Amino acid sequence: MKTIYSLLVIVLLFSCSTKTDTTVTNHSDYAGFLTTERQDYKKAKKEQQFWLKKLKKEPNQYPYLSKLAAAELQLFDATGRIEHLIEAEARLVALNKKTNYKTSSHLRSLARNYISQHRFKDALSLLEQAEILAEDLKSTQKMLFDVHLELGNNTQAKQYLEAVTDYSSFDFLIRTAKWNDHNGNLTAAIKYMEKALAKAESSKNKALIQWSYTNIADFYGHDGQIEKSYDYYLKSLAINPNNAYAKKGIAWIVYSYERNPKEALRILNSITETYNAPDYYLLKAELSEYLNDNNAKNNYLKQYNVAVQNQNYGVMYNTYNAKLFAETHSEQTKAITIAEQEVNNRPTAQSYDLLAWAHYNNGNSEIALTIIEQHVDGKTFEPEVLYHIAEIYKANNKTEAVARLKKELTDATYELGPVMAMKIQQL
Repeated sequence: MKTIYSLLVIVLLFSCSTKTDTTVTNHSDYAGFLTTERQDYKKAKKEQQFWLKKLKKEPNQYPYLSKLAAAELQLFDATGRIEHLIEAEARLVALNKKTNYKTSSHLRSLARNYISQHRFKDALSLLEQAEILAEDLKSTQKMLFDVHLELGNNTQAKQYLEAVTDYSSFDFLIRTAKWNDHNGNLTAAIKYMEKALAKAESSKNKALIQWSYTNIADFYGHDGQIEKSYDYYLKSLAINPNNAYAKKGIAWIVYSYERNPKEALRILNSITETYNAPDYYLLKAELSEYLNDNNAKNNYLKQYNVAVQNQNYGVMYNTYNAKLFAETHSEQTKAITIAEQEVNNRPTAQSYDLLAWAHYNNGNSEIALTIIEQHVDGKTFEPEVLYHIAEIYKANNKTEAVARLKKELTDATYELGPVMAMKIQQL
């Protein structure tokens, strides 16, 4: 029996390491975008320098702080460098101090920055102040929906979504799409995102259109509509050839759907020549694992660990760290500590999953099971969370539950990737 099992594993590994016959991408479609000039960076840098000179010349003109913060955010989007996001925060804090925290638009701008940093409770505090001021109240309520959803406050999130109901509004449509996706109704999420996309295209606003293209591409990918997903990533790049997120989306299609990790790595390497974000190292590590290149995998993990030592990241990479440390024998206790911090910061099903997963990997299967049953199962539809639930149920001999989840997870292998697909087969 042991020999037969070993043979099955070898066959599975071989089949999962082979390129699929089905391809949707074409190198010639995106090759030009991998070597394009950094026009977005140049434009943002020029804007930053312009407002720096203006502010230096007229330091009492505090509205310049808002312009400078916007330029810093553009630089963050173009480069991924966390320093630009932190600098934008500093400008927005100074701006709010100048206005005694009495201007709703400035409060929302700072809250938006805190959301990017995953400081959701800080963002909520600012938005509650803006809500009291009631200037452009609908804009504040839309962001209150966003933050409550991130914090796991579903009742409040739903109330704020209902407060801004307007089916002719792009902002409402994208949030309704997000709400439906959160509740596991991907079909409805796509329907509303398609309506939002039509609104964006009719607006002629290039930034809005580009954002819509990448988001609809994500939804189509989750739904198995890979060709549509690919087409919309390309459309996004046609607007902004430097869009790292769209290139990463194409790399994922090449890797997860077409089983071509070498080409996917080539795309990722072209991105990280000019764009810096620690999670790219983790993706490269996964691709290296799939290629059975342990030296490269370990090197990328080391680079990730060095990158996240930057204190400017704060809690932004807690989720990644908790999962990575949970599966690293020498760091499993640290994983529990980080997961507990996430539960305190964001008591969502996903945060509780991190805690359960950390306990499971630390040998505490019964504690993990209790957490899963009380806080996770049935409360989220994220495939990776479902995989963790299945492993924890398996460790606790809940075979019927494992069989149910395995069937569901098999349909989500594109989203989870080939490495996880192999693990699912072994449930």
